[in-house]
Amino acid sequence: MINYDSPIATPSAPPPYLHGLNPAQLEAVERLEGPLLVLAGAGTGKTRVLTTRLGHLLQTGRAFPSQILAVTFTNKAAQEMKKRVSAMLGGAAVEGWWLGTFHALAARMLRRHAELAGLTPTFTILDEDDQLRLLKQLMEADNIDTKKTPPKAAGAVIQRWKDRALLPDDISHADAGTLADGKLKKIYADYQARLRILNACDFGDLLLHVIAMLRDPKNADLLADYQRRFKYILVDEYQDTNVAQYMWLRLLAQQNKNICCVGDDDQSIYGWRGAEIGNILRFEQDFPGAHVVRLEQNYRSTPRILNAANAVIANNKGRLGKNLWSAEEDGEKIQLRGVWDGLQEANFVAEEIERLQHRGTELSEVAILVRTASQTRPFEERFLRMGIPYRVFSGLRFYERQEIRDAIAYLRVLAQPDDDLAFERIVNVPKRGIGPAALQKVSQLARARQTSLTRALDQLLASDELAGKQRQTFLQLATDFTRWRGLLREMSHAEVAQIVLDESGYTAMWQADKTPEATGRLENLREFITALNEFDSLDAFLEHVSLVMENDDKATDTYVSIMTFHAAKGLEYNVVFLPGWEEGLFPSQRALDETGMSGLEEERRLAYVGITRARRRAYISFAANRLLYGNWNSSLPSRFIEELPRDEVETVIEAGLNTGGGHGGGYGGGYAPPAQRTRYIDYSTPPIESVSKRQGSEGGYAPGDRVFHQKFGYGEVVSADHDKLDILFDKAGRKKVIDSFVRRAEEGL
Repeated sequence: MINYDSPIATPSAPPPYLHGLNPAQLEAVERLEGPLLVLAGAGTGKTRVLTTRLGHLLQTGRAFPSQILAVTFTNKAAQEMKKRVSAMLGGAAVEGWWLGTFHALAARMLRRHAELAGLTPTFTILDEDDQLRLLKQLMEADNIDTKKTPPKAAGAVIQRWKDRALLPDDISHADAGTLADGKLKKIYADYQARLRILNACDFGDLLLHVIAMLRDPKNADLLADYQRRFKYILVDEYQDTNVAQYMWLRLLAQQNKNICCVGDDDQSIYGWRGAEIGNILRFEQDFPGAHVVRLEQNYRSTPRILNAANAVIANNKGRLGKNLWSAEEDGEKIQLRGVWDGLQEANFVAEEIERLQHRGTELSEVAILVRTASQTRPFEERFLRMGIPYRVFSGLRFYERQEIRDAIAYLRVLAQPDDDLAFERIVNVPKRGIGPAALQKVSQLARARQTSLTRALDQLLASDELAGKQRQTFLQLATDFTRWRGLLREMSHAEVAQIVLDESGYTAMWQADKTPEATGRLENLREFITALNEFDSLDAFLEHVSLVMENDDKATDTYVSIMTFHAAKGLEYNVVFLPGWEEGLFPSQRALDETGMSGLEEERRLAYVGITRARRRAYISFAANRLLYGNWNSSLPSRFIEELPRDEVETVIEAGLNTGGGHGGGYGGGYAPPAQRTRYIDYSTPPIESVSKRQGSEGGYAPGDRVFHQKFGYGEVVSADHDKLDILFDKAGRKKVIDSFVRRAEEGL
């Protein structure tokens, strides 16, 4: 056990824990006085530097353990740091120090001085469910429609305010906005007041209360005490700090100024959840005289992979600058693969994984990184067919997601009216005002007559047992299902599924939801319709889903990892596949539309993170055509592909793309389907115009137009009513279809 009454004696010889550090790492460990920014590139030994610096402070007697504030972003990182420092010190237990996450350390401070925040030391920290329940009560008391403004959406905005250290009185008119009928600032104030009455706070309050407490002139002695106490401050992942975290650190570091922040501005990818890249970019302005150490020697990836990552990220203007390098051999070039469509892309990835596996690569060393969760489905489908074990991380598998399960339940009732489990799942989703008493009445009759819920409901509707609004609601639902089943005889199952989701109100439910997850759910639903198009019938699709859900990959310890770029940060694999590098998909068009140049730079940092996850091999792919949300769209390769250094990339174009010559201004180009495999891209042909842009969603077709449908083939438009077409198909006969599911005949396949 370390003696806390006196500093540890300084050793007479360089300690063993300094052996093996490269010059930059050693400088970062031994430069203990004054502000220090350690720019730690991917794979450069950041964790070793942090733990060694912390151990060095203790071992050299610069500070007692209780005089060091060490901040991490996860409890796991804090425990790992504690374990490593203890090992450095010969296994001695190190207790009494301030090591933990921002929330944990702020909670520790707040409990010591709770009365200054209007609380008692036994205050409760509310979980998300309790927060939302309290917000809902306050909103309903203020006559705010919680369907129009869900409590979760209101809570997300309030949390963003707290991340910026804004109290209710600090909220401007522009910040308040129109959410919750323009009353959100008042709801925030009421929420904070109610929390104090309950002797409670949420996670955002932990730092908010401490900052307010330390900034209050009446508590000047308290601030001075903490500033004297913490002789040394260490901060991990500084690029991910938000405004409140930054303000807290600045307050505590003003006296001794011995603050060491470790981070990588090129890996700041969480702006959407409050991270402020400006915190790390202006470190030298915030702490005059600050020294910067760049960790650039990479111990993870080959030089070719690093050169590609360096070349891409160099296009960002908002960065401090560094250049990763490795002492290893060059390694293999990054393989850039152009494919005809998303299906061909999934086939290539699956087949390449099998090839690598036969050559000795473990599946556990393979990862697929995507920009959005909806991209995982084609790979999941292909892996299931080929028997390749996989797991989706930081998210459910595609068919396990709530919105997909709900959509499937609607289709199960459509295909099999006696499916009680599916009926129970969707009967009140979205909310239709069907109460427990009405459902119980249906259930009781079903049990008494040993029949299904839908048949029991039909019998009740034929009687006078149900009345008023509930009768009308049940009658409308039953009528809708009857009508939808009839449409299956006239339209494709994918088109009917889209109609079901729209007319049931399910799509509108998520469109009205203002929570951050809602956009992703809508994207998944559009991808769900795309999945339906790949099957000949609704029954075939539902059988496939049943087999997918039955598939159990938990019996194996080796599997391919599938995840988003965000989930991959901090991880590394021998082989990394990076599919979907197309404009609009990556970089995300939504990110560009919402945040402009800053959004583009964060997207480019995602590309940098993705490339640097690879140790030995990296594959980047793009498709000339992609079926997105039920529509075929021609695509241009991502602008990030143009930024890849030609010398580090081997380009392979699959059969089906234009292989004409020319080396124009980039990897972009149009694609026409020859039958030859080539190893260069056509730069001369202008890009194909997007199908969705050409045809429009309504009124784009007139009687007499020749069209093509993926399932029914060629036909002629008989009549057009907004987005619904009546078409006489050459082989399938007369059908009603939605215009977005067809294209003009001259456009072909």
